[in-house]
Amino acid sequence: MSLLRNLIIGAAVVAGVNYITKKRPDGKSMMDDLKERAPDLMNKAREFGNTQKEKFTQRADRFASSSNTTDTY
Repeated sequence: MSLLRNLIIGAAVVAGVNYITKKRPDGKSMMDDLKERAPDLMNKAREFGNTQKEKFTQRADRFASSSNTTDTY
C-alpha cells in the first residue's frame, strides 16, 4: 500500500515540476516569473517579519509591566 502511495505522490511531484517549468508562448515559465519576483517577495516577507516582531515585543513589554505591578505576594 505504501508503494502505491509513494508512486502516486512521485507522479504528482513530477507533474507539478513539469507544469511549473513548462514554457509559455512568450518563452517564459512560471518558475522564471517567480525568480524575477523573488527579491520583492523577500523584502515584503522581511517587512512583515519585522512588524510582527515589533508587535510581539510591544505586547510582551506590556505584559511584563502589568504583571510586575500586580505581584503582591
